[in-house]
Amino acid sequence: MTDKPVIFVIGGPGCGKGTQCEKIVSKYGFTHLSTGDLLRDEVKSGSERGKRLNAIMESGQLVPLEEVLGLLKDAIKKNDSNSKGFLIDGYPREVDQAIKFEEQVSKCTFVIYFDVSDSVMVQRLLKRGETSGRIDDNEETIKKRLATFHQHSDPILSHYKDKLVKISGERLPEEIFLDVCKAIEDKCK
Repeated sequence: MTDKPVIFVIGGPGCGKGTQCEKIVSKYGFTHLSTGDLLRDEVKSGSERGKRLNAIMESGQLVPLEEVLGLLKDAIKKNDSNSKGFLIDGYPREVDQAIKFEEQVSKCTFVIYFDVSDSVMVQRLLKRGETSGRIDDNEETIKKRLATFHQHSDPILSHYKDKLVKISGERLPEEIFLDVCKAIEDKCK
């Protein structure tokens, strides 16, 4: 268990989580742990676990709770001594994941939710797909990912209603970041 602040960063694919997390890391010295990046790194490793995870991700389904929790736990342990806090990007995606994380890893300090319409997220992801080389940046998979995100996010937002900071993600990154800074400075005293 870490005694550093832990912020869950939630929003649909293409909502700007990665961009805002980069800014937070730069300003506050937090460690950004993107479950998507952790999963993609595992896939690239060519391990048996990576091959299994790749098949799940290509089908647009959620990776099982224990797999993601294990990757996060290892990453927090590895970075705990040199970090001022943790941004958990793209996790939890189910209430069970939130509960298990708080039981096994750390309490959540608060949750940032980037609110962005589906049409904007689809546009952003298709544009990113032109240069990213990511196998999941195609229209069919994007639509599956959005449907899965919506199905699972509402219960999480309800579960964390007392720790939730909702931020509109359809503005300039600098404007969004002002709201992010206010939330961090208010909640991580």
